[in-house]
Amino acid sequence: MTRPKTFTVLIANRGEIALRVIRACRLLGIRTVAVYSRCDQDSLHTRMADSAWCIGADDIKHSYGNAYAILSAAEASGADAIHPGYGFFSENASFARQAQEAGFCWLGPDHSIIALMGDKITAKKTMAKHGIPMVPGSDGPLPNCIKTCQAIAERVGYPVLIKATAGGGGRGITRVNSADDLAQAIATTQACALSLYQNDQVYLEKCLTHPRHIELQIIADQHGQVFCVGERDCSLQRRQQKIIEEGPCIELDPQALSRIRKQCVTACQAIGYVGAGTIEFLYQDGQFYFIEMNTRIQVEHPVTECVSGIDLVCTQIQCHRGVPLTLNSDIALKQQGFAIECRINAEDPHTYAPSPGVVTHYHAPGGPGVRVDSHVYQGYHVPHCYDSLIAKIIVHQPTREKAIKSMQQALREMVVAGIKTNIPLHQALLASNDFQRGALDIHYLNQNTLLISKCRPELEVV
Repeated sequence: MTRPKTFTVLIANRGEIALRVIRACRLLGIRTVAVYSRCDQDSLHTRMADSAWCIGADDIKHSYGNAYAILSAAEASGADAIHPGYGFFSENASFARQAQEAGFCWLGPDHSIIALMGDKITAKKTMAKHGIPMVPGSDGPLPNCIKTCQAIAERVGYPVLIKATAGGGGRGITRVNSADDLAQAIATTQACALSLYQNDQVYLEKCLTHPRHIELQIIADQHGQVFCVGERDCSLQRRQQKIIEEGPCIELDPQALSRIRKQCVTACQAIGYVGAGTIEFLYQDGQFYFIEMNTRIQVEHPVTECVSGIDLVCTQIQCHRGVPLTLNSDIALKQQGFAIECRINAEDPHTYAPSPGVVTHYHAPGGPGVRVDSHVYQGYHVPHCYDSLIAKIIVHQPTREKAIKSMQQALREMVVAGIKTNIPLHQALLASNDFQRGALDIHYLNQNTLLISKCRPELEVV
């Protein structure tokens, strides 16, 4: 009797997210294939996967950004599916289309949905059709006529933001405080957008003065079931990059939250969304304003996993394999306790400059309610050519106050020697009265440079 072929997933990514997907696949009895660049040959994801394939040199465009190399590895390894993780090709509609047309099960939404949500203007128009509120701004891409652009900005009111239509991850955004700076800001953002996304279209939005960054986690199956399984506060950012995430969110208007949850579910059902996704908002004065939809698993997904009890990566994979969700509205809305995630980056805590090099000593924290997602080990070489994220510490406790204390203890325990990390910045943030009171806006860290001076390296255990 011939044994049935084991379902095999190729993970088109690296680092902690590659490990996270491998672990989920193991729980589901799924075989895994890792891909790696030359400098990642000793990375943990190559060791933990069932097989590993080198796809090129260290540079992203020759490895994790090389569509031909990844699809060739998927074909040669006998993979049935491709999981993109986050970053790299995770929101690349062209790559998703190529994977689907080559016969692979794409563990993400259909390429048409990625394209729809990947363009900020079409995404806004789509969501607005379903009653989701928008930040005031231009109705589409800004025209070439500067006088028309100035009229739009005057109508919206300064300050305004110029944003790349194909942007993401906080890049391709310029703040403009007055009409005198508008033309230069548009030109600068267009040049940046063309370089980053090969698309120089930009649009204009009102710059809110004290918003929080709130995101809603969506999970949807192939049978039309869509659930919102929690929300996260991601307001602590620097240079528009998230540093700390927490959930559930405090001090939100409950009626506004209930309303926006329902609107998001309706919108996702209308566009036929399948899998894991996150809808992001700015929240100010009791009102939600749509920013974008991320059509992938998020870095901060463990926060929602902790408070919802749902394994989002396993659930995501099962949804794309046609398995119906067994949730109901009561389960989806139920959140237990409080979770905080700190992103540990290999960088100078004062200047944010990357800090590649060899990790000479590594110790992960532990204890009740403490989780660490990391690909780092003693002797690991942090490369210079990729994102600086080396670990995520997640704590889950009954209350926010206890979660803060638990995270402070975890940060004291964590040891990453040989390179610099932003652990001192996290320690300073969690010790501040402002953070402990909560509900900070997205401008907080940029406006409180004094916190940076409190990032004493001697606070870090070495």
